[in-house]
Amino acid sequence: MNIKKFSNEQLAGQRLIVGFEGKKLNQELKFLIEELKIGGVILFSNNLSAPEQIKNLCSSVQEYARSCGQPPLFIAVDQEGGEVARLKDPFTQFPGNPSMKNVKDAEKFAKITAKELSQVGINMNMAPVMDVIPEDLDSIMAGRVFGNDPAFVSKMGVSVIKHLQQNGIMAVAKHFPGIGKTALDSHNDLPILTSERSELESFDYLPFSAAIKAGVSAIMLSHILYSKIDLDWPASLSVHIAKGLLRDHLGFKGLVMTDDLDMGAVVKNFNFNSVIHQILSSEIDIVLICHKGPNIKAAFKKILERIEESFEVMERGVASVQRIMALKRQYL
Repeated sequence: MNIKKFSNEQLAGQRLIVGFEGKKLNQELKFLIEELKIGGVILFSNNLSAPEQIKNLCSSVQEYARSCGQPPLFIAVDQEGGEVARLKDPFTQFPGNPSMKNVKDAEKFAKITAKELSQVGINMNMAPVMDVIPEDLDSIMAGRVFGNDPAFVSKMGVSVIKHLQQNGIMAVAKHFPGIGKTALDSHNDLPILTSERSELESFDYLPFSAAIKAGVSAIMLSHILYSKIDLDWPASLSVHIAKGLLRDHLGFKGLVMTDDLDMGAVVKNFNFNSVIHQILSSEIDIVLICHKGPNIKAAFKKILERIEESFEVMERGVASVQRIMALKRQYL
C-alpha cells in the first residue's frame, strides 16, 4: 500500500496496537479495524483457547482488514515463557528466562515459539525481556530476566531475537532503558529510578544496544521515571529518552512503542491528552492500549487532531507510519 495515499485517519490508526474482548471477530473488532483503522491487536488469555480458535480469530481479523482496504495487522502476544505466557497447553510451555542456561536454550525457545505462533497467525512476540537485575536486589522483574550480567543478558536476548525473526516473528525488546532495578510494579504505581545516565549506559541498556545491532524489529519503553534524565515524564512518554537516548544516541531506526497506557503508572499520574502529546513529540511510533475502553477511541481522536493541526506532528507521523509499513512489508 502506498503511504502517500493514506488518509489522515489511516495515519492516526496505524499508530495503535490495542486489546479487545472476545475470541472471534465481533462488532468491537470490526469498529476498531474499519472506523479507527488500527495498526494491530494484542492478544491476552481472554482472547485465546484452542489453537484452531486462535487461527480462526487471526485469519478473520486479517481478512476483515483487507476487506476494509486496510494494511495487514500486527497481531501480538506476550509469550516470554514462565511467568508471562499467554498461550497455554497444547502450546509448548517453557520455564522462563531465569531457567535458560545458554544460547542453545534461547534458540530452542525462540524456534519452537516462532513456529507455534506462525501456525496460528500471530506475527509479533512482545519478547525478549532485556532487563538486567543487579546481584542481591529484590526486583519486580526477578522471575522474568535472563540474569544479572549485561553481557549474558545481551547474548541470550540476541539469540531469541535472531531466531524469532529468522522464523517470521517480529521481536520486541523490552523495557528500555531497563527496569531491573525497580521494586515497584508499574502496573500499579509509577516507579522512580535515580540512576545516573552513565550508570544506565554502562549497565542497564547494554542489552538494548546489542538488540539494536542484531536488528530487533521493535523496542518497548518502560513506564519508569528516570529522574536524572527526565524529571517529569517516564521513559514511555519522554522526549529525552525515546528520542534523545534511543533514537539519537543509540541510533535505533526500528519501531518504538509504549508499554500499555492502561497501566497504573500512567493513568494514575498523567492527563491522557498530555500523554498523547508527549508520545507524538518523542518519535514513538506505536501507542499500546491493552484493554477495551474509552482510551482507544480517545487516543485515535487526539492523534488525528494533532496531525491535522500541526505540520511538524504530521511529518513525524508520516515517518512513524513509514517505519510501520516497512516492517509490515518485510514480515506480513
